[in-house]
Amino acid sequence: MDKRHFLKKLGSAALISPFMTLPLQAEPKTAKPYPKTNNAFWERIRADYELKTDYINLENGYYNLIPKPTMQRYMEHISMVNYEASFYMRTVQWDNKDKVRDRLAALVGVSPDTLIITRNTTESLDMVIGGYPWKKGDEAIFAYQDYGAMQDHFKLIAKRYGVVNRIISLPNHPDSDTDIVSLYESQITPKTRLLMVCHMVNITGQLLPIRKICDMAHKYGVEVMVDGAHCVGHFDFSIQDLNCDYYGSSLHKWLSAPLGCGLLYVKKEHIPKIWPLFADYTNEIPEIKRLNHTGTIPVHNDLAIADAMDYLEIMGLKRKEERLRFLQFYWSDALRDVEHIEVNTPKDKTRSCGIGNIGITHIKPAQLATTLLQEFKIFTVAIDQENVQGCRITPNVYTTTKELDVFISAMKNLAARV
Repeated sequence: MDKRHFLKKLGSAALISPFMTLPLQAEPKTAKPYPKTNNAFWERIRADYELKTDYINLENGYYNLIPKPTMQRYMEHISMVNYEASFYMRTVQWDNKDKVRDRLAALVGVSPDTLIITRNTTESLDMVIGGYPWKKGDEAIFAYQDYGAMQDHFKLIAKRYGVVNRIISLPNHPDSDTDIVSLYESQITPKTRLLMVCHMVNITGQLLPIRKICDMAHKYGVEVMVDGAHCVGHFDFSIQDLNCDYYGSSLHKWLSAPLGCGLLYVKKEHIPKIWPLFADYTNEIPEIKRLNHTGTIPVHNDLAIADAMDYLEIMGLKRKEERLRFLQFYWSDALRDVEHIEVNTPKDKTRSCGIGNIGITHIKPAQLATTLLQEFKIFTVAIDQENVQGCRITPNVYTTTKELDVFISAMKNLAARV
């Protein structure tokens, strides 16, 4: 008996559990109300985070730690699932996951039947790259600045299927959207099948003109897969408005969901042609769940995605976007004209948000990151890739301008050490 038939057979028996109707949109438990005035509001938000005092954390891009209200609910989910054990797993785990998926789909602006919950962006996009119906001689396009895991998978399919990879290099400071669109367009041939592009370049924070790239590519019959690892919960957008064919994101980043939470969107007409990573009983049915056979996983993570969305609603996505953009330009504008400093993120406020990258001409990125941590107690990550040499700087909503002042002072100090 498969799990779906078991669920139907149980029927009303599931109703006996006190945990079956989970408060997926419950108000997070907080000690104090959230003030309306801007400074007081963000101070109150900061109080929701358990922060280490050993260093100033400016590397939130890898993993945005979970705020305490979300963490409290997450621990409750872990306890509940452990208490219910197999009964929960054999009754309502799928229904609850569907409820979370539906709400997540609304957040990113797509139909629920085109979206699945995954573990991260790498899993999402590699599922498409590996499951695409490639033929020998087909071509793919991506950039040297794209995330390494996806580049590696394109290299793998080149070896496996004889696919030709055509790689561009993105400028850090484009003059216009046309510059970016033309770069991708210049690599398209009659054999091009798939183009991968970052919504937000993870190493610089540059926002790319996704809708324009998609519209251009579609004129040539080329499909577009978007790496949105840093976008969901970071700024306000709709996947539907982008007109892309595939979109992957990591929810443990800017949505601040637990580690192991991601999403994949596939345009409905493409769902049947993507081969699943694992075989599923719905394999012959053209629905997106055929791509989502993951076996037994930590289902409490799925439930906590809803709590992360609850917390996002406290801030408001547009208000959070404004805050993150303010923080990035607070430090980057203060350092753009400093001698020996190179900011690798566009100055135009429409071309970036919370992520930035900065380097010092006479200090290698790894040494810069090490010195910032050891001497100034500032934690960052070194980036030394293609035309990007510097440290990625990713404040979070809890970051203060006083902390950024420490970073600004440290960078000026290091830049002067010629």
